[in-house]
Amino acid sequence: MTKYISDPTAIEKLSMEIIAPYLARLNLDDKTSKVFSRIIHASGDPAYADIIAVHPQAVEAGHKALRRGADFFPAVEMVRIGINKRKIAEYGGAVHCLIADEEVAQKAKGEGITRSMAAMRTFNSRLNDAVVAIGNAPTALFALIEMMEKEHIRPALIVGVPVGFVGAAESKELLARVSPVPYITVRGNKGGSPIAAATVNALLYMAE
Repeated sequence: MTKYISDPTAIEKLSMEIIAPYLARLNLDDKTSKVFSRIIHASGDPAYADIIAVHPQAVEAGHKALRRGADFFPAVEMVRIGINKRKIAEYGGAVHCLIADEEVAQKAKGEGITRSMAAMRTFNSRLNDAVVAIGNAPTALFALIEMMEKEHIRPALIVGVPVGFVGAAESKELLARVSPVPYITVRGNKGGSPIAAATVNALLYMAE
């Protein structure tokens, strides 16, 4: 029978030791390094080391938002399920996702847009001073950027890592270029809900 490690603490410790050499050449500060490590750990792909982009104020912005009890707005249920809602609640915040809301579904159908895009528009000013996590639909990120430009919506932090081949890379490039607030993203087509959840959780664990 194949021998394997079953202790979760040992698994995580060894995983981080394996990841560390991929980050050594990047000269990251300790907090940013932990974000990188969690993303690489969640993806199982060291190539992420070359495509992660963390705004200089992103980690601190996320911690400040958490500590003051800010709400978290994941764009889809997969992200909502993946993040540590208990930790957010301990600080007085809550997690909100409208992707399955029937009114949002009808709005999306009527306007010919994605549900995640309709959900972002429905949240509107509730996104101010909150943490937004987008892991799937690039349209949600485009919608959020438009709201920041046209309606002066100002989240505390944006975790924008939509995955895919249509609009994903472009939405993240735009975020990095024009965002008036701190962000964490990954360049190119990679990303997804596990990456968004891992990024949020990295911030939550560090806040302890």
